[in-house]
Amino acid sequence: MTFQSIMFSIGLLFLLALLAFSAMGSPVEVRNSPITLPMTRRLAFSNMSDLLRHDEARLAAFTEYSTHDRRINYHVGLSSAQLSTTHEWGYTVRVGIGYPFTTCKFNNLVIDTTSPITWCKAPYLSDTGTNIEVPVAHNYGYGTFAGTLWEDRFVFDEHIIIPKMQFGVASSSQAIMADGVLGLAPTGTALVGLPNSPPITIPSVIDRLIGQGTISQPIVGILFKPIDENADTTHGQISFGGSDRYMYTNIKWTDMTTISPSSWYWGINQRITYANIEILPLTAGIMDAGCTFLYLASDAYEKYRDATGGTVNPTNGLLQISLDQYNTLDNLDFHIDRSTYTFVPNAQIWPRFLNHKINGGDNDIFLVVKSLSTPTGAGCDFLNGYVFFQRFYVVLDGKKRRIGLSRTSFTISDSN
Repeated sequence: MTFQSIMFSIGLLFLLALLAFSAMGSPVEVRNSPITLPMTRRLAFSNMSDLLRHDEARLAAFTEYSTHDRRINYHVGLSSAQLSTTHEWGYTVRVGIGYPFTTCKFNNLVIDTTSPITWCKAPYLSDTGTNIEVPVAHNYGYGTFAGTLWEDRFVFDEHIIIPKMQFGVASSSQAIMADGVLGLAPTGTALVGLPNSPPITIPSVIDRLIGQGTISQPIVGILFKPIDENADTTHGQISFGGSDRYMYTNIKWTDMTTISPSSWYWGINQRITYANIEILPLTAGIMDAGCTFLYLASDAYEKYRDATGGTVNPTNGLLQISLDQYNTLDNLDFHIDRSTYTFVPNAQIWPRFLNHKINGGDNDIFLVVKSLSTPTGAGCDFLNGYVFFQRFYVVLDGKKRRIGLSRTSFTISDSN
């Protein structure tokens, strides 16, 4: 080996060592690829009336909010006297707020696809936060919060960082037991400030991740696992910036509806049949990861009730069927654009191992379809709630204003 070749080899080794050392010292960053985070389900409610009041108040707030200016107004929605009792029912993601990482507070924020703002409860302790001193508030119908706008560092999964995230810090909140809410409403709905004052637009978590180059698309992928008796603490996942291709078969897209009030949210148009008989004509409604049941316009609900033979249980208000009726229960089909998404019989019933929470017997069978109490044509004729998200992968695309759906391994699960 010549002297020149020896020196070249030494120089090459030195360069490789230097590059390796530099890489070790650099922070880990995710660029233009989806971020997938685990979610945990919270199941703390005292009885069925809590869940029903939660959903009904939520729907009333949707309708009321959509008739007002888009300003987040604490007084829009229901009065405090109409709020449901405190309970926990939803899917949460863990978020660290503050700096440094070793001392920042971690919060379990409820995923809410209709909330226009992200916020956490007090006490909020951070040496790095800045109080922007803008009042913020929101009425979810089932609960409220009011506080001020702050800016601080958000941390997801220990290495996904938003250095300057604006969020609400609640000085007061009612009927919400989680640490706060991660708002995923369509971009452009989060305007804050007091009435009769200039509004301020709050960038969402998705807006911030795109702005700093962490993700390239304003897309959220959501998968809720059906409720079962498994003690596993991971009950679903959420992806920012794209979808997790391992969780679904084939995404089919549909444009968001233009019919109000559904158009204010992640609204779509769909038609529903039971046993191949139409019970809901093509109409608008909302994909809502914050309500529990599948809600249909009153006339569609009555057709479903009559077709299934269900009778209203006087204790919990759900339709109840016998085992023989369950064994002959037909499919409930959602027709969205040119695709059909099927609720098999098991998807249409309440998890039987949770019957004790709704004053039911161990072997009782209850259906998860409820009435909106308004007829078809109201502009929001269905709510596809948790029970829908537990059976299908849902993708929310804010830029193209469309929603993607796909079957998953849970679509035909018999977990209920």
